[in-house]
Amino acid sequence: MADINFSSPTLSPELRAAEPATAADGEPLRWDIIELLFFAYRDFVGDADHELEAFGFGRAHHRVMHFVTRYPGLKVADLLDVLRITKQSLGRVLKQLLDEGYIVQKTGNNDRRQRLLFATPKGEALVAKLAGLQTRRIDRALEQVGPAGAEKVRQFLRAMIDRDDPDKVLEAIFRTPVAAAKE
Repeated sequence: MADINFSSPTLSPELRAAEPATAADGEPLRWDIIELLFFAYRDFVGDADHELEAFGFGRAHHRVMHFVTRYPGLKVADLLDVLRITKQSLGRVLKQLLDEGYIVQKTGNNDRRQRLLFATPKGEALVAKLAGLQTRRIDRALEQVGPAGAEKVRQFLRAMIDRDDPDKVLEAIFRTPVAAAKE
């Protein structure tokens, strides 16, 4: 089997760092955007992570609470599709949120096998607090890019999402007009 060399042995380390990196298809890699996304995500969720620690919760709890609050009556099956996590992972997080009174579960009206999730006032208050922290960070960033830049950010983020995803929440997001999304 042939060895694969990822660096050019004839170039100094300084020049190797400056040479444009390319993907297997020959296209240049977007290291700057990749790293900006990593750091933006780190700081975006970091504000909420710090707050969640006081409750003994993590990011999975946050995501569950967010979607249950935003989409009352969300089916457990749909939540699994949204989060793309295993039933076991969701079960552990959901049990804690149910036991501590942040979420309630009801059976479906037409199908008793359905488990519908609703945030309690306690859950809604936590989500509002977390969303407030994240909204302040978003607003600070959007102030720097202005209204036209804000629309470009939305377009970019939507373009980053796989459009063939059958997710019901994503379908709702893509149908939402920008004006309604600002409210």
